[in-house]
Amino acid sequence: MLATLIPLFDDKMEVKAYSILAKRENTLVNPRYQGTASLDGAGEVDGFEVVNSIGMDALASDSELFIEVNNISVFADIPSLCEGDHSRQVLIIDSYVTPEDIYVNRLKELKADGYKLAMKKLSPAQFENYKTVLDLCDYILLDHNKIDIVKAHLYFSHMYPDIKLIAVNVNSKEDYDKLVSEKSGYDFYEGEFFRMPITSSDTEVAPLKATYIQLLNVVNDPDFELTQAADVIGQDTALVISLLEMVNRITVSSNISSVRQAAALLGQKELKKWITTAVTRELCADRPSEIARLSMIRARFAENLAPSFGMGVASSELFLMGLFSVLNLILDKPMEEALKLVNVTKDIENALLNRNGKLYPVLDFITNYETASWQEVFRQIIVGELDMDEVYKAYLDALVWYRKLVAPANK
Repeated sequence: MLATLIPLFDDKMEVKAYSILAKRENTLVNPRYQGTASLDGAGEVDGFEVVNSIGMDALASDSELFIEVNNISVFADIPSLCEGDHSRQVLIIDSYVTPEDIYVNRLKELKADGYKLAMKKLSPAQFENYKTVLDLCDYILLDHNKIDIVKAHLYFSHMYPDIKLIAVNVNSKEDYDKLVSEKSGYDFYEGEFFRMPITSSDTEVAPLKATYIQLLNVVNDPDFELTQAADVIGQDTALVISLLEMVNRITVSSNISSVRQAAALLGQKELKKWITTAVTRELCADRPSEIARLSMIRARFAENLAPSFGMGVASSELFLMGLFSVLNLILDKPMEEALKLVNVTKDIENALLNRNGKLYPVLDFITNYETASWQEVFRQIIVGELDMDEVYKAYLDALVWYRKLVAPANK
């Protein structure tokens, strides 16, 4: 099975929920799953398997999780499939869950159990016929490219005032900004807009960010000195605190008396890894939280995929490639300018800037994976002879690692 998380934003660019998109079978290897055989095991809910594997908090902390159910699995014993907090689970249904009594009564049962409901893939022409279903829904997903949102907002505010509208397929920052500025009536937005590359910017790097970049350049030197890195860390209180917390978690009775001592206790390899992640988090402090999350999950996911791509010796390089894959968004500069500020290898530069080189196949795979472009992912799995289960485990590990990494900051 494969699975990924898609964030849902509000009009302040804050992540309010995640949608789990999962695929159990490689339909390129098993074409029958594109036909009637797709109903084999339809009583199962793949999203719940993901939740059960690593827990709701590892997936989305305090956020809601949108999980798809179909017209068969909606009748499954859903509470027994997943023991997570019902109030944070939003069950997504589509038009195959028709406004018949058998479905309406089942939806009422799920609502009584504390679940929330969301409707997707419903055309405006179906709104009236699906009234008994929409009366029970908390959300409706609308393709902003295919609907007149002004009319839709008027309609829903009158007929279903408690339903929240979610704009899907918002695939550019320009579209997102336009929808927000026009006060379109959408409550949440889903799409790739937060990942779009920046093409121009006159923004200067702030003094504190300059310190972080200086630190990255120090540790990206293959022969960097621990004392030099420690001295730069000492220029920023937040980094010092973070370093001491890190060292205290892995040592016993260390009685640390200086930043240099803390750096020495970690050692060069672990200090470099901590710096790259901690600094990225600090660089993202004034950016949407999803950028930091995306950066770090990509880093760990890329590192985990190294053996599958026959690049075990390049795992550290792949980690940095993933970490810096949104450096343009972090620094609010075009990628070419952003990369000039950090001392990365030519292979990382080729992958991020030129979309080629030995590391790029991993980045290309990750970007397709995180957007649930399953057909392309399946193709790459076949061509690269990748193990689908290992890919899935690599992604889940990245989610768990990220949650543990940021846990102290969330307390």
